[in-house]
Amino acid sequence: MLARLRKFLIGLVVILLIFFALVFSLNNQVQVSLNFLVFRTPAFGVAIWLISAFVLGGVLGVALTSLVAVRQSVARRQLARRLEKTERALDVQRSERTKVL
Repeated sequence: MLARLRKFLIGLVVILLIFFALVFSLNNQVQVSLNFLVFRTPAFGVAIWLISAFVLGGVLGVALTSLVAVRQSVARRQLARRLEKTERALDVQRSERTKVL
């Protein structure tokens, strides 16, 4: 029941965001060209530039977050293997110690 409600709410938010982006783009039709130091872009509407910047920022954010998550996962696996190896060595030393006593 809650899963359906969550899916419905996410779908509603996505539809509202698309609607607001459409309204925003229809109300901001002024053509602008961005001038960087070495080149100049073709003229597009202000809304296109802003929406593109938000989308590009979101995609880059997800990509960088995924990269960090993968690195942490690899590091966690390496530490788990190292811990397992150390625990085995400790068990061997404990068993040798009990044999001596």
